[in-house]
Amino acid sequence: MLPTAADIASNLDAVRRRIAAAATRAGRDASSVTLLAVSKTFEAPVVRLAADAGQRQFGENRVQEGLEKSAALADLNLEWHLIGHLQSNKARKAAGTFAWIHSIDSLELLKKVDEAAVDAGKRPHVLVQVDLAHETTKFGADEARVTELVHAAQEARAVGLRGLMIIPPIPDDPEQSRPWFRQLRDLRDRLIAAGLPAASLRDLSMGMSQDFEIAIEEGATIVRVGTSLFGHR
Repeated sequence: MLPTAADIASNLDAVRRRIAAAATRAGRDASSVTLLAVSKTFEAPVVRLAADAGQRQFGENRVQEGLEKSAALADLNLEWHLIGHLQSNKARKAAGTFAWIHSIDSLELLKKVDEAAVDAGKRPHVLVQVDLAHETTKFGADEARVTELVHAAQEARAVGLRGLMIIPPIPDDPEQSRPWFRQLRDLRDRLIAAGLPAASLRDLSMGMSQDFEIAIEEGATIVRVGTSLFGHR
């Protein structure tokens, strides 16, 4: 059953309260955490209900689905994030539509997105997706390749590097995600200590419906929440 306007407004309020409480526990300001509403598989009218309730940032897994929704909701001036795996042959479409791309995981993909952004006159923010758990079903750059990829992103012509992203193993207990989040934060801190500009690594995209509070406690600046807002797909 699709969520109603009342459902979404109530869920948004509840999630924002949980974000604020987690930020307080971590000694942080809640405004340092961006709530990214993961709207994949939900159609444009549902996204519009969330926008009516005050949500502005939305995350999509698939390029084509994101293109269709952004076109259908162009009157709302929403900010679209691509959080799913991006194939190189779709880099041009993605760079022209998404304000943020969370899933840069190779030099080849980075180059194609940057070239496409130059051609489109766009300046998308990008995050390097890091693979720490090495699950066969997940994507991401190996930790050993992250430094090279981050340096390359620093030299890109159009895209702006903003940080790192991780999709850890799905936990049975939210606490099981904590070591992965901590590893990503520590990797970011080591990169900064090695001389990379902190402004280019300010964001950590980590945490979903099942563990976003743990992610915030470990330094997340962007949490990707779908089920807690829209219900089960």
